Amino acid sequence: MGSAALCIANSIGFAAGGAALSSTSHTLIVPPEEDPHERTFMQWPVNREVHPDTEFLEYVQQTIADIANSIIAFEPVVMLAHESDHAQARRILSDKVELWDIPTEDLWCRDSGPLFARQPDGKLAVSHIQFNGWGEKQIHKRDGRIAQRVAERLGLPLIASGLKGEAGGVEHDGHGLLMAHESSWVNENRNPGLSRSQIETRLLAAYGADRMIWSPGVWGEDITDYHIDSLARFTGPARVLINLPDQPDMNDPFHLAALETHDNLIAAGLDVAIIPEPERRRVKRIDFVASYANYYVCNGGVIAAQFGDRETDQMAVEALKRHFPDREIVTLNVDALGEVGGGIHCATQQMPAL
Repeated sequence: MGSAALCIANSIGFAAGGAALSSTSHTLIVPPEEDPHERTFMQWPVNREVHPDTEFLEYVQQTIADIANSIIAFEPVVMLAHESDHAQARRILSDKVELWDIPTEDLWCRDSGPLFARQPDGKLAVSHIQFNGWGEKQIHKRDGRIAQRVAERLGLPLIASGLKGEAGGVEHDGHGLLMAHESSWVNENRNPGLSRSQIETRLLAAYGADRMIWSPGVWGEDITDYHIDSLARFTGPARVLINLPDQPDMNDPFHLAALETHDNLIAAGLDVAIIPEPERRRVKRIDFVASYANYYVCNGGVIAAQFGDRETDQMAVEALKRHFPDREIVTLNVDALGEVGGGIHCATQQMPAL
């Protein structure tokens, strides 16, 4: 199928045979992240408009390579990059990491990469939420087409959700439950004219879920409008791990929103465990994302961040061991990602095993 047949500029999805598809006409189920994976997808950051400082871009690229080289010990990894960037990437990537010629700008594969779902016959499809640069905040000429190009290469149908947004903006347990911040979805920069109820209906269809828990979040204070995956993550059916400050700053909108999300999850009857935020971290910037919750679950392992606070770093490892007792916990210094607003989960996207 040619790229023209997969054009999604108007949020239309196409099957491999060219027929238009929508998530409302198909029963899709996005499996939980802890289910077996076929592979992990990642993106190679290169755009100088996004990363104007050459030295810092190299730092970010090394961090992406460190994550890929850690995941490859557990499962296959595909790094998406323009063919002209392959030689540079190969210098610091494990030779086991596969490179695909799919052009990228930035690294956030959770948001611009393909969201894989199972169809009723068990075959995979890409349940498509159109990435628009977090509400037109960043260039996405290449990144806005990554999901489409991966679907084309794999020969999978691309099934439109009718939504603009990012998979990092919604958490799913794979057993019928979603949670999200309204700020990342009910927002004129992504889904103008759609009510929360309409967005919820489309998200439930895109993930194959039947229930959703909303919290307000924070509008306009960071590029993602407060993605839920940097705060709270499902670790099983109706079970959540959340990253909260020990001493909240009641003047900080993110702390206030985090506490409200925690209370809403408790009120909804979920089993909620808390990891404290690091206090003695290496990077002191106020806008630094120091999230232990932004880990990635792969086959037999959990790839997680450490921030230089020995006490809370160890507490996070112990919490992850309790929630994922049969997996090896690998911790990495990913401060470069925290400096640009994200973490390990944001930089990865799993493809479920058939």
